[in-house]
Amino acid sequence: MNTTAITIIDTHCHLYYDDFQPDWDQMLERAETAGVKGMVVVGADAASSQQAVAMAASHPTIFCTVGIHPHDAAGVTEATFIALEELARKTQKCVAIGEIGLDFFKNRSPREDQERVFRRFLQMARELDKPVVIHDRDAHAETLTMIREAGVTKGVMHCFSGDLPFARQCLDQGLYLSIPGTVTYPSNEQLRKVVRNVPLERLLLETDCPYLSPVPHRGKRNEPSYTRITAEKVAELRGLSVEDVGRITTMNAGRLFGIPLWDSSTKIAYRIRNSLYLNITNRCSNHCTFCAKFDEFTVKGHNLLLDHEPGFEEVMAAIGQPSDIDEVVFCGFGESLLRLDLVRQVTAALKQRGYKIRINSDGQANLAHGRNILPELAGLVDSISISLNAPDAATYARLCNTPFGEAGWQGICDFLREAPRYIPEVTATAVTIPGVDIEACRRVAEGLGVQFRVREYAEVG
Repeated sequence: MNTTAITIIDTHCHLYYDDFQPDWDQMLERAETAGVKGMVVVGADAASSQQAVAMAASHPTIFCTVGIHPHDAAGVTEATFIALEELARKTQKCVAIGEIGLDFFKNRSPREDQERVFRRFLQMARELDKPVVIHDRDAHAETLTMIREAGVTKGVMHCFSGDLPFARQCLDQGLYLSIPGTVTYPSNEQLRKVVRNVPLERLLLETDCPYLSPVPHRGKRNEPSYTRITAEKVAELRGLSVEDVGRITTMNAGRLFGIPLWDSSTKIAYRIRNSLYLNITNRCSNHCTFCAKFDEFTVKGHNLLLDHEPGFEEVMAAIGQPSDIDEVVFCGFGESLLRLDLVRQVTAALKQRGYKIRINSDGQANLAHGRNILPELAGLVDSISISLNAPDAATYARLCNTPFGEAGWQGICDFLREAPRYIPEVTATAVTIPGVDIEACRRVAEGLGVQFRVREYAEVG
């Protein structure tokens, strides 16, 4: 596979150990070849924090943190806190305070010392406005309680080891979850369940090297290049490509740590899985209460906030000549059929190249244009997905804020009923919005003679 399009960040590694000295340069080359473009070297005590800072200063792809691991909490003095705070203040590439936290599994330091040191570092992170990198082993409730009490809402649960309910508590606190190579271990179904069920936009990737090597390297020294293996496993669990997972988690690392490797440029054409999506407008007929764009304009790591509506030549240039896609999808964060003339022009050109065309729509194009536009899509569009989202007019009006009033719901039903005459594959979709009767939506779709698909709430793209 071509790795040049992949960007992955190993957000937690300990490269200062002697294990890496014999093949340091080769180790960095292997990381680059695997698509690992950035690494966060995490301090675990005063000495390793100094080493992490030095590595970050010497290597453009390395960033650092400073902190004290709970194993070493017993020896921490006020002078230690002062020295590390000064180090964090003056080091431009210091992206967080950590590794800090609680470890009640090995208890190498007394619990009271662990809690004292953890509390002080949480306070330091707030004062410095830096995120925290949290070590939590057999101390889930205590760790999260102390984070809440400190008012910390920026950080990551390193090497996440909790279950799904605990994961959701961490997310509610504003924390990210970092996924190590243990997700590949046959016995670790608990972590795989977490990966399947939390927003990918809140996950990071890590090695924790030289520890926790993924399968098939388990039992050997771990290294940053193996982050790629973890990314591949996450991609498998989420039904995405490794490029998707790398892009999204790189965006996440940028948002949390300020690591500037995410491509934040606005996308007109963008890939998810093996589909090429086209983002041609941010305008919509509706103002849906559940639409993700009212929080942000990113979908699976792509920025879709347009500063203008692109014309035909600009769209075709953005598409280029892709040879390994299954379909082209008009979607983006807007209603593509509001730009019907452009849709027809682009689809006509793409059909000549043999591409399959799909449109994702709110189903109100006929109302918006004041005529039946479906005949104009005949022979150009292979499939269309219509956002039904409600089983009745009252629910639809409440959720979708349609400008067409009572006619909005009826307009969608009429559109779905008519669409199969002109488009081979027609699907009604519904998002699992709390309180919406999905089975009632299914019955409506079946009564209209179209397929039905459920879309997960808070899962965009």
